[in-house]
Amino acid sequence: GYDDAQLKEKRHPFAVELDQISKDIPVMILHQSGHLASLNSKGLEVAGINENTPNPAGGIIRRLKGSNKPEGTLEESAMFGPLFKVFAKIDSTGNANIIRAGIASYTKFGFTTAQEGRASSAICESLKKMALANELPIDVYAYPDIQNELAYMLKTGTQANYSNHFRIAGVKLSSDGAIQGKTAFLSKPYKVPPEGASKDYRGYPAFPDTEAYNALVDAAFKNNWQIITHCNGDASGDMYIRAVRLAANKYGNNNRRSVMIHAQMAREDQLDSMKVLGIIPSFFAMHTFYWGDWHRDETIGKERAYRISPGVSTLKRGMIFTQHHDAPVAFPDALRVIHATVNRVSRSGDIIGPDQRVPVYTALKSITDWAAYQAFEENLKGTLRVGKLADFVILDKNPLKIDPMQITSLKVISTIKEGNT
Repeated sequence: GYDDAQLKEKRHPFAVELDQISKDIPVMILHQSGHLASLNSKGLEVAGINENTPNPAGGIIRRLKGSNKPEGTLEESAMFGPLFKVFAKIDSTGNANIIRAGIASYTKFGFTTAQEGRASSAICESLKKMALANELPIDVYAYPDIQNELAYMLKTGTQANYSNHFRIAGVKLSSDGAIQGKTAFLSKPYKVPPEGASKDYRGYPAFPDTEAYNALVDAAFKNNWQIITHCNGDASGDMYIRAVRLAANKYGNNNRRSVMIHAQMAREDQLDSMKVLGIIPSFFAMHTFYWGDWHRDETIGKERAYRISPGVSTLKRGMIFTQHHDAPVAFPDALRVIHATVNRVSRSGDIIGPDQRVPVYTALKSITDWAAYQAFEENLKGTLRVGKLADFVILDKNPLKIDPMQITSLKVISTIKEGNT
C-alpha cells in the first residue's frame, strides 16, 4: 500500500487524482497500515458513498473542505465495508492461492509457524481444507475476528492441538486504528492533527459503544477463548485493560494469556495493570524504522515516539513481551523485527528511544521462546530441547556474535520444520 508519510505531498490521494487512472473502473488503493484507503470517484459510487452518506460508527469519510462531498479517503470502518465486500467475492481457490503465497513468504524469512491474526470464517475453512489435503508445510494458527465471526466461533470453538498443521487458537478484537494514519485512539492529542480536525483531536475508538466492546471481551472469557486485541493508542489500551479486568473478575483469570497487540503507546501505569492482569504485550518495534521520524515530527512528538513499543519498561517489571511484523503492513522478515527491537533506528538514522533498546538475545526470545508461550505452545516450540519439535532456522552467521547494526545483513540458509527443509 501507499504511505502518506513517504509521499511528497504528505497526504492521502484525492478521488479526482485517482480519476486520472480511470473514471470508469473503480480504483481503491490501500494505505500501508491497512486502516485507510483512497478511492476514485467510481470507487466511491460503487461503494455507495456520497455527500449524504453518514460516517459509520468507528470510521470517518473524509470530506472536501467546506463541503460534505467525500474527498476520496476512507478511515477504519468506513473503509472496511467496501474492502470486505471485495474479499467476500474471493472463492476458496482464490483464498488457497493467497494462503500459499503467504506461507511461501513466511518460510523464505525463516518462520516455521504463522499466525492468521484477524481471520474470517472463509479463510479458516480454506485453511481447514488445505490442512486435510496436507497442503500446509508449516503450522498456522488463527484468531477469527470476534466482532464479525462470533457465531462461527460459538459453532467451532478453539483447538489446543494442531490438525495437520492448523488450529483455531482464540479470537481477535480491534480497539482502534493506526498511529501513522492518525486514527489510533490516544489519551492526549496528536502533535499535528489531520487536516480539518481540531487541535484536541485524539483519534477515536473502533467501538464508540463501550458496552458492546466489553461484551465481546466478556464472550471470550465466558467461552475460555484466548483473546488478542489490537490497541495502538494508549486510550484504546485503557479500554482493553478495563474490559479484561471486568471479565476476569466475573470468570476468573487463571492462565488466560490475554494479549495486547501492538501496545505501541503502553504507559508505565498501563504496564503495571497489564502485569496484574497477565496481559502480554506484543510489540511492533518495526515502527521505529518505518515511521519513527513520522511519529517524532508529525503524529505524537518526540517524548511519546521514544516510548513506542517499550520493551525495557516491560522487562523491568519481570514481564515478557513478544514482537511481530504485522504482515502485510511490513514483510514477515524476522531479522528486521530483531534489528528494530535491538537498534530502534529510523529511516533518517535517529535512535527512536535509546532507553528502550534490548539485547539481541532478548529480541530473539521475543519471537521464539516467548512467542511460543504466548500461543500456549511452549511445550512444543520456542527452544531446541529434547521432546520439542525440530523447528528452527539456519543462518549464515551467529546473530549474537556480529555488530547488532548488521543483523539485517544475515541470510536465511534453510528453514527446518519438524526436521524437514
